[in-house]
Amino acid sequence: MTVTRLGFLLDSGACIGCHACTVACKSEHDVPLGVNRTWVNYVETGEFPDTQRHFTVMRCNHCDDAPCISICPTGALFRASNGVVDFDDSRCIGCKGCMNACPYDALYISPNTGTAHKCNFCQHRLEVGLEPSCVSVCPTRAITVVDHDNPADPTAERIRREQLPVRAPERRTLPKVHYAGTVPEALDPLARPVAEDGLIWSDWTGSATWPSKSASSPAPSPATRTAYTVPHAEPWGAKVAGYMVTKGVAAGVMLWAAAAALLGWDDRAAVATGPAVIALVALAVTGVLLIADLKRPERFWFLFAKGRLRSWITAGAWVIMADAALVMLWGVAGLWGGSTWFVVLIGPTAVFSLLTAAYTALLLHQCRGRPMWADRPVLVLIARLAGEAVLGGGAVWGSFLALRANAVVFAWTPVIAAVLLAWLWRHDREFLRAAQAAPLS
Repeated sequence: MTVTRLGFLLDSGACIGCHACTVACKSEHDVPLGVNRTWVNYVETGEFPDTQRHFTVMRCNHCDDAPCISICPTGALFRASNGVVDFDDSRCIGCKGCMNACPYDALYISPNTGTAHKCNFCQHRLEVGLEPSCVSVCPTRAITVVDHDNPADPTAERIRREQLPVRAPERRTLPKVHYAGTVPEALDPLARPVAEDGLIWSDWTGSATWPSKSASSPAPSPATRTAYTVPHAEPWGAKVAGYMVTKGVAAGVMLWAAAAALLGWDDRAAVATGPAVIALVALAVTGVLLIADLKRPERFWFLFAKGRLRSWITAGAWVIMADAALVMLWGVAGLWGGSTWFVVLIGPTAVFSLLTAAYTALLLHQCRGRPMWADRPVLVLIARLAGEAVLGGGAVWGSFLALRANAVVFAWTPVIAAVLLAWLWRHDREFLRAAQAAPLS
């Protein structure tokens, strides 16, 4: 049982924006340029001449219900005995799921190691009785360590007494980093636009304005703006969109084939061997895309050797493997098996094909840092992915049947199928980009 739950109190009212914490963190952990474990946002409020600048230190919130731990497929992210969310470089495969699960933009992939890094409370310093490096260098003591389980801790008492706020409480992660002396706009990136004349000391390539969090959220105030922040990379891009299409094709082809077999279509080449070959090729491409998207692709086998099924990254890998085995049996039954084999295989094949198409909906639902995914009903996401699978798989299977019939009039069907798959890829790419474009800090 945890008897110590460490966190931070970040006093924005005392912070002078000197960036000593950022520099100390980079020096302590050899953090490369372009990424940060801790950083400082500048938020300006009011209109000239009545303006104020607020400094807000950003970092991992060491949540009690940390979504990065839940989504991590290999246990590379874990909770230490003192409540700190720490990481193990030797287990990380660089899948970037934690980056999408975190509501605080706290994680990054190290350019040096290809693994996920973040603030780990300077555990190596705590173990020898030292303060975290950011605490020790802060000239105004604006950063304070707090033990939330120690009733005698005066900082913990202050947090309870003043009910000091946290970032993104609506994500229900129970963060252990509290803020004092700040304004609500400094903690909510969607409540403020980026300065139209650019960010001081920073190259920014993002949108000049950000949409409201939801229909009920207030529109960004023109009297509040972000004057300084740091950019964050988009974790999942073209390869992930491609894998969504290819696994959808594999699943869709087999769903159509199972339906045809259930209706009594006895053409083995059309219903068994052909769809099986198409699905296996699509699943193989899916595996290549998934492995290629990892920052440590040589560790892909960790998903099976060290995988944790609570993560839908690991569970999805097992679903794809099971689906591939059933597809192979389906093809073998088409070549040498009798009709009894199809009766036995129709149900399991259809179920695992549907799981192959739809499990990504459950993975996206685990990304609690992306409201567009996490807050959308999971059945809606499942319906979307299943629909894409039926559409894409049907187009590919239909092209196969048309070519097999040697009908000149159907010679254009592969072109139509290719155009449709390209459209689905672009559709999924925009779906991923839209959710990841909303700023978290």
